[in-house]
Amino acid sequence: MRRVGLIVLLALGLSLNVAKANAGDYSGDTLVRVQGTLVAPDSSAKVNIDPGADAHVSTEWIPTLTLTHFFTKNVAAELFCCFGRFNAKGEGDLKGTDLGSFWVFPPILTLQYHFDPISGFKPYVGAGVQYIHYFDGGRSDLGGAKISLDDSWGFALQGGIDVEIGRGWYLNADIKKVWLDTDASWKDTGVKADVTVDPLIVSVGVGYRFNLADLLGSRAAPAPLK
Repeated sequence: MRRVGLIVLLALGLSLNVAKANAGDYSGDTLVRVQGTLVAPDSSAKVNIDPGADAHVSTEWIPTLTLTHFFTKNVAAELFCCFGRFNAKGEGDLKGTDLGSFWVFPPILTLQYHFDPISGFKPYVGAGVQYIHYFDGGRSDLGGAKISLDDSWGFALQGGIDVEIGRGWYLNADIKKVWLDTDASWKDTGVKADVTVDPLIVSVGVGYRFNLADLLGSRAAPAPLK
């Protein structure tokens, strides 16, 4: 929870600094978004002690932030980040078993192509990687053992649209699909599982585009990217 609080404070600080900058600029080189995100894992598991056992990971709503930097008017890189808490539940022969909760830090880095705007609508596509760090595993129904998951990497595809609403502000909708696996274990039980996570990540929110040099007070001349 301390980590989540720190992220919120950083987001508020960034918002205050942006407010001090010049008016938003749709040809700016930096875009910040605040979103509400649905993370829906398409999960399954192979459990070493029981071939009839399976598991799934809960679907959760979490707050997220993105930071996008434009290299040209069409090419950009985006960093997506957040913290979230998920639960693992047994299926099959383990149906109804609480396998433990855990926190994740799951940044996604994508390289994007932004199409030229049409009447204020600006679609984009992207591809990249996701890294997930799992931590603070909770106790399970497997003798009270805590769940532990190995950090994992996956391939991500992305599509979305920004809609201009004036003065550098956007409404945004975004969808990502990630393919990744991880290994789970429960200490002193001998139980291990190969877990397929493969989350679908759907976000909606607002964005603000500006020139980073304006924010830093060092912009000498306009260099529109739009």
